[in-house]
Amino acid sequence: MMSRHAQAGRLDWIGLRAARRSAVIPVDRVAVAEDGLAGDHARPGKRAVTLIQAEHLPVIGALTGRAVAPADLRRNLLVSGINLAALRKGQVRIGDVVLTVEGPCPPCSRMEEVLGPGGYNAVRGHGGWYASVATGGMLRVGDAVMAR
Repeated sequence: MMSRHAQAGRLDWIGLRAARRSAVIPVDRVAVAEDGLAGDHARPGKRAVTLIQAEHLPVIGALTGRAVAPADLRRNLLVSGINLAALRKGQVRIGDVVLTVEGPCPPCSRMEEVLGPGGYNAVRGHGGWYASVATGGMLRVGDAVMAR
């Protein structure tokens, strides 16, 4: 039962951050290696890639009283249609890439700057997941997201 998912998900958005605190740049495709997404400042290991579920954006928006865009939350990948929490400690295939979902991404204090007062607490429990790269390759917006 725990390994079944109702449907495949979809990669809806890709964002890169060239350096800490730099603007998030959306792209349509990106190469992925063991140390993360090409052009992103992430570090190799358990936190090489960050993901967030599209279904959480309206929740965060409702809790902050404002529209929330994927770049606001500073994650790399926005996926929809599959429960990322159900993939924890498992692997997910997105396009050519296989990621191991390692753990939840807690919000940072920057959420207060971006989302306003209460932004940090609005993101708690909805901040996404960090992952390591098991198999590199190419990611493209529109790729299927499937448990492996």
